This record gives sequence, structure tokens and C-alpha cells, in this order.
Amino acid sequence: MDDYSHDYLLDKRVKIFQPLNGYRASTDAVLLSSMIGKIKKGESILDVGSGTGAISLCLASRFAEKQPLITGLELQPELAELSNLSAKANGFDSFLKYINCNIKNKPQDIKNCRFNHVITNPPYSESDMPSPNKSKALAHNHDNFSLQEWIAFCIKMIAPLGHFYIINRAEALDEILASIHGKLGHIEVIPLFSKSGQNAKRVIVRAQKDNHTPTKIHSGLIIHENNGEYTQISHQILRLGKSYDEL
Repeated sequence: MDDYSHDYLLDKRVKIFQPLNGYRASTDAVLLSSMIGKIKKGESILDVGSGTGAISLCLASRFAEKQPLITGLELQPELAELSNLSAKANGFDSFLKYINCNIKNKPQDIKNCRFNHVITNPPYSESDMPSPNKSKALAHNHDNFSLQEWIAFCIKMIAPLGHFYIINRAEALDEILASIHGKLGHIEVIPLFSKSGQNAKRVIVRAQKDNHTPTKIHSGLIIHENNGEYTQISHQILRLGKSYDEL
């Protein structure tokens, strides 16, 4: 691919290649990656709908010493190709790989109940006006998308006592909770606020298989100060690579 840019995440500690005119990662991906607080040696991570690879690249950087097996599944072949180039450029390709596939027809070697951590930043809405850019439209509003079916796929991939992480628009919270009800427990809801005093536009939900701890709603994260700068907490995540549980 010729039309791509060389960008960086985590204060230039992670290289990422992205299309010049197409889907590009946002802060959502880095924020979601921070929700995985700890990794044990030998554990595995599945990034469903990996896009340009931002989530799993951040995780690979944070957990490079333990080198968990990280797999990204991406519908768009050019994004999967760029993500694998990014993994190689960062020296992560021995434990991080991206596969071009539709989750409705996943590769046979991607087994159910295999992954200790399943993380996803799925398409946001079918109801929005689709972008004229094909790559962006597929990432945000692709045809025949069902959030419930997407989450059901993710749950099938989770190993016993494994963890699930998702970010989406705040108005999708009821659908997310309905989709995991009775299947996952230890549910945590983390609202994301662009600025103090505003309504949450995004929400992160994390949960665990075979854990029946009651649901917890966090106070949430405020991303920007009124002057547009990152808050101290969001700076630690987005620039310093801290996990949410370290703050």
C-alpha cells in the first residue's frame, strides 16, 4: 500500500501505519486498551474488529515482556495488512498478528473459549449517515451489522474466567448490558466524558465469565480540560500508557 501515513501512539513509543484516506484510530482505542490491567504469562488476547491495530499495538507495547499471544480480526484487508506492518515495525510480530476475515466466517484455528481477554471497538451505529469514504463507512456503519451478534461472537471466544472489554456510544449501553446478561458477570461500566459537566458520549463496559460479582458503575473518565488539554488522568493513559486500574 502506498497511501498511508506513519503515525505514533503512547507519546511516540508505538509506531502505527494508517490510511491517508480511510479509517484511522481515535483516542477510543487507546482508552479501551487501558482497561486490561494485568496479563499472566501465556495468556491470549483477541482484538475483534481491530481496525488499524491501535488497541492491540498499545497492549503489545505495555505487555512486551510477557509477550501474550495477541490476535486481531479485521474485515478490511488493507487495514489488516497495515496492522501487520505496524506489528513488524515495532518488533511485536513474534506475538502479535492480524487476520483478515469476517467474524461470521472466522478461520478454523480461531477456536471458541480460547482467549483470556477479548477486547473490541465495534462499529457504532447503523442509523448515522454513512461516510462517503468506503473504509470509514465499513468501520462505523457496515452493512448487516448487529451489535448483539457481534457481542455474542466475542463471548463465544472467551475462555473460562476470561474477560471482556467493549467501547461504544453511551446510547448503546442498554443493548450491551442486555447482550451480556446471564452470560457474563462482574460487570463494570465506565462512562467517558469529553469535558466536565457534559453528558457521557462514550461508555466502556468490562465483564468476566464465570464471575457473579454485582454490577459496578464507575464515576468515569473526563478526557479534556475546558481549555482542550488532556486531564491529568487521561494524559497518563493516552500519553504515558498507564492502565485504568493504575490510576
